[in-house]
Amino acid sequence: MKLSILDQSPISSGKTAHEAVQATIELAKAADTWGYTRYWLAEHHSSNSLADASPEILLAALATQTDNIRIGSGGVMLSHYSPFKVAEIFRMLEALAPERVDMGLGRAPGSGQMASFALQPGPNSYPIEKYPQQVLDVVRYLSDSFPQDHPFRGLHASPMAAKWPAPWLLSSSMGSTSIAARLGMPLSFAHFIAQGGGPNCVKWYRNNFQPSEWFDKPRVSIGISAVTADTAERAKDLATTRHVMRLMRNKGHEMVGVPSVEEIKSMEFSVADEEFIDAQRANSIEGDPASVKAKIESLAAEYETDDVIVMTITHDYAERQRSYELLADEFGLTGEGRKELVTYSSKQ
Repeated sequence: MKLSILDQSPISSGKTAHEAVQATIELAKAADTWGYTRYWLAEHHSSNSLADASPEILLAALATQTDNIRIGSGGVMLSHYSPFKVAEIFRMLEALAPERVDMGLGRAPGSGQMASFALQPGPNSYPIEKYPQQVLDVVRYLSDSFPQDHPFRGLHASPMAAKWPAPWLLSSSMGSTSIAARLGMPLSFAHFIAQGGGPNCVKWYRNNFQPSEWFDKPRVSIGISAVTADTAERAKDLATTRHVMRLMRNKGHEMVGVPSVEEIKSMEFSVADEEFIDAQRANSIEGDPASVKAKIESLAAEYETDDVIVMTITHDYAERQRSYELLADEFGLTGEGRKELVTYSSKQ
């Protein structure tokens, strides 16, 4: 089993963005020693509780603070940006961390409607239906493979190097799943976001995968929400913080920071609120290390993959780090799985 980390750089209540970012860096350094395969950063805008609006900048810091673990985006919201600029950003990251960079691309806004509008560059902004073409453009820039008669043929995403980052398309529904199959790209499916039907989506992707000039067969990872602790009761308490955050966001009242267990226990919830929290809990994995391992293995079997990316959000950064440490110990991680993840060669 290859285990990885997805970090949304949560800001805990009473903490600052600086502390959240430092916690991300410290967790990445620890994960590097524990044997996790990769460390991905998410992109969220105009948020009171998530610090990372620019994963490409924070990834540069991780490149200098880690030695072996792969680093990448989970993901860059491509609809906001120029494919050429994204390609050059990841070229620079590859220069900082050779053969350790993943480029996860998404088409969700990573924000509310107004923030998404504010991120657009103006009259030349990309409508969502252009996303597949943006993906192809980014990969062609990175692989230096535009057709001879293409107007961008003479452009080179710099700095040039012998290798280029490994691309993944992020999905939580059939929308981007079908795009990944049609373009012949690796798929990272966000089980923790999907409202059901994930294994069927991934099965469809495999059955309908069209080999591309870069990838001859489908490749799948899944993203899950999981929390573990020394006791199942403590793990359940810790996991509830994320469920309450999502509850408040859905009600239009985003919390200022991740609440503590004590703060949540002092809150009052309606029957509808409790039902929402229970529904979120059903889509998450929480418990003591042995039970969490068993549930992760069972879910991975449903998706027919051994490549799992774990997102853990807790108020206390030390408890979040402890959760990942317990998981690494339970799975007996050694780091050997990292070496089989290739970086792709460029045409020179």
